[in-house]
Amino acid sequence: MPKNKGKGGKNRKRGKNEADDEKRELVFKEDGQEYAQVLRMLGNGRCEAMCIDGTKRLCHIRGKMHKKVWIAAGDIILVGLRDYQDDKADVILKYMPDEARLLKAYAELPDTTRLNEGIGAGLDDHDDATANDYIDFEDEDIDKI
Repeated sequence: MPKNKGKGGKNRKRGKNEADDEKRELVFKEDGQEYAQVLRMLGNGRCEAMCIDGTKRLCHIRGKMHKKVWIAAGDIILVGLRDYQDDKADVILKYMPDEARLLKAYAELPDTTRLNEGIGAGLDDHDDATANDYIDFEDEDIDKI
């Protein structure tokens, strides 16, 4: 059997992401960059995103972020636009939820942008009367069934 010559397995590689908890400086877009919201993940390090300028682009996740920063549908990202391909872009940065709220507060993102706040994000839009999706049956109704 071959000897193990490396420094560890996949569990060692998994534990390297400990410095993400600390606050980082908010990065604004520069020339040639645009904010976008991920519509869906396509696999193979690619995603489909709707940019703030109204263009739907195929975005490639750069190698530095690949398998280290997890991107899901609804996330706010910063993409670098390509000079030679307008329908493709490169993901530069993923904003944390609190950073995305700050961007919206600074009017960098339009008010129509729906930020993904978690599992119950869209539940507060309904009034209380339609929030109950169940029907109350009386004992008489159950006997008829």
